Amino acid sequence: MYKLLSIKNFNNALKKMGDYNIVKNTPLNLNERLSNKYNCNIFFKREDLQSVRSFKIRGAFNKIINTYNPKINNKIVTVSAGNHAQGVSLTCATLDIDHHIFLPKNTPLQKINRIKYFGKENLKIHLEGYNFDESLAIGTEFCKNNEYIFIHPFDDIDVITGQGTIGVELFNEIKADIIIMPIGGGGLISGVGLYSKLINPDCLIYGVEPYNANSMEISIKNKKISTLNNIDTFVDGASVKTPGINNFNICNKMIDDIYVINNNKLSYNIIDIYQNDGIVLEPAGALSISCLDMLDKNILKNKNVVCLLSGGNNDISRYSDILEKSLLYQNLKHYFLITFNQTPGQLKNFINNILGENDDISRFEYLKKNNKNQGVVLLGIELQNKNDIYNILEKMNKYNFDYIKINSDDLLYTYLI
Repeated sequence: MYKLLSIKNFNNALKKMGDYNIVKNTPLNLNERLSNKYNCNIFFKREDLQSVRSFKIRGAFNKIINTYNPKINNKIVTVSAGNHAQGVSLTCATLDIDHHIFLPKNTPLQKINRIKYFGKENLKIHLEGYNFDESLAIGTEFCKNNEYIFIHPFDDIDVITGQGTIGVELFNEIKADIIIMPIGGGGLISGVGLYSKLINPDCLIYGVEPYNANSMEISIKNKKISTLNNIDTFVDGASVKTPGINNFNICNKMIDDIYVINNNKLSYNIIDIYQNDGIVLEPAGALSISCLDMLDKNILKNKNVVCLLSGGNNDISRYSDILEKSLLYQNLKHYFLITFNQTPGQLKNFINNILGENDDISRFEYLKKNNKNQGVVLLGIELQNKNDIYNILEKMNKYNFDYIKINSDDLLYTYLI
């Protein structure tokens, strides 16, 4: 399928990882809850338990170990604000290699500190550009001018091979019938998918991308590499404007299907797997489990299905936003613009006549007073039963409230909420 890679390439890469003891052989766990729900055997490949809490260490290590020459004492350069940078830094610090990481200027301090933790005294950070593409342009130019070694996050054969060692590990334990993986630039699904097809040509390879960051799906549909503008970056570990050339060439021939997940559904699954299984996942890490209900049940029946949990580097400060999106997905949270008369007792009247005993006002904010007699309020309501919204709407109509319901895909939602 891809002439440069064979089963031997992947096995050799895994052996080197074992020799240096940098990359963990992560667990493959059967999840009984989801297996019972979908009438199949659902396994989690736990890359969230990797040494840097992400699969990215595999590709970074394999590229560096195959390229770096200690006699020349060249330095390493990469561009990433996330998991790839941590993988490069851990590898370089372990092998005592000086390296440069280029990050966008708006990279959160939490991520910078994690990279510093792994890179130690071997690391020099450059804050350049305001997004990945700008940092990439500056970083590659710096690398070229200094004749250093560049480690691309995904568009590189050694990186792809390194990610593919996940496939070696899981097939050493089970015969997988279906493997589901997130897609960012395409390094992970290229490596694991290619190895899996070499071992079991009948194995189905499904990719999952975030809504409005589905550059691989669009590229395959267009039959050429396509760039998306103004992508949604909520799933920061899988929001890539343009797939890699090597990745596209492999995925275009190898992927059986791609599913696209919106942020609200993804957030629901992040909360669901935490509450039921105690697993902390970053948004990209939960993509694989988020499409299970979209698959044909007849295809799933009695099959060995592997969901690759790609990473667990989630910033705790994001959980309020994730929880909000989860409630919206379940139809348990709703927002309204309501015109209230500027007379005493209006809010009390609304609570007594409109809300049920289990309904809760989660947000109440005056936005604008039209005149002395009326004012517009942004009102958030949280429910315990999603069907209670119909009672609320019916009562607001009955009592002649002037309101606008704001949905999460409305432009008003973006501005106000």
